[in-house]
Amino acid sequence: MSRITLRQLLDHAAEHQYGVPAFSVTSMEQMLAVMAAADAVDAPVILQVGTKARAYAGDVMVEHLFAALEKLYPHIPMVVHQDHGNSEETCATALQHKFSSVMMDGSLLADAKTPSDYDYNVRVTASVSNMAHWMGASVEGEIGVLGKLENRNDERLLTDPNQAVAFVKATKVDALAIAMGTSHGAYKFSRKPDGDVLAMDRLEEIHRRLPDTHLVMHGSSSVPQELQDIMNKYGADIKQTWGVPIEEIQRGIKHGVRKVNIDTDNRMALIGQIRKVMHEDPKEFDIRNMMKPGMDAITKLCKQRLEEFGTAGHAGKIKVITMADMAKRYASGQLDPKIQ
Repeated sequence: MSRITLRQLLDHAAEHQYGVPAFSVTSMEQMLAVMAAADAVDAPVILQVGTKARAYAGDVMVEHLFAALEKLYPHIPMVVHQDHGNSEETCATALQHKFSSVMMDGSLLADAKTPSDYDYNVRVTASVSNMAHWMGASVEGEIGVLGKLENRNDERLLTDPNQAVAFVKATKVDALAIAMGTSHGAYKFSRKPDGDVLAMDRLEEIHRRLPDTHLVMHGSSSVPQELQDIMNKYGADIKQTWGVPIEEIQRGIKHGVRKVNIDTDNRMALIGQIRKVMHEDPKEFDIRNMMKPGMDAITKLCKQRLEEFGTAGHAGKIKVITMADMAKRYASGQLDPKIQ
């Protein structure tokens, strides 16, 4: 058995002081490439699927792709995570399709665009926690609004430490995503980020207040210059941009970050190679000959992240706890948040 809950994996990461990249995936090719990387470096892995990806592939297809990965890699602990669930219903259907972890993003309303208020966030996230924990699954919540931090005056873009403490206590989430200046997509920063646009000090303060809560960095692709250059060399129009530096993520791992979301990097790795093949051989029309170099690029990048975050070498050390056993631990109160 290789499927593991997010809570068990992040507990292990906290005990051994490492972080875990959470790779967003949509297709079979992405999934296989990520698992090849995890296998190569003996690392546990988080594969996450957002609502758009679920709609694109269909829940039945996604469910069976993950089942196939379990058979191919039974020795690699694998979290199957719903990313950015926009409603209780979305999270419920993910659990029905055997996800072992769900994120309820109550920082936004159900349209996934409009910022919500604190009371709404607590209500929907606590509801999802009750439902998921009854099944033994894990829950990630979010407080604060992700977005580019142009200045420290927009407090919506910085998670309030006091609210973070109250939120964890009220919702009993297993992991907490916070707002600290990161954002989704390739265009995160218009210059190399420093303390004015990437608030690592806010993260460190929240960890000080919640030392036993697993923190999550969203929008944390590093957008390597090499990948930008390959894209643009072969016909793309990617404006100069900067992602989250690896050294800042490593700093976060030292201060409670256990899950690091990565999407853009793997997209660029795949599409850059597809563009390259099409440019160099216009006669090529075999999709497999386009995908394979892209898959190799994803595997290379994922191996780097698993090594840089300290995840490598830990897969064989983890004995998977079943969701049924996790449900008993939740029911007993053993896994309730420890608030100092």
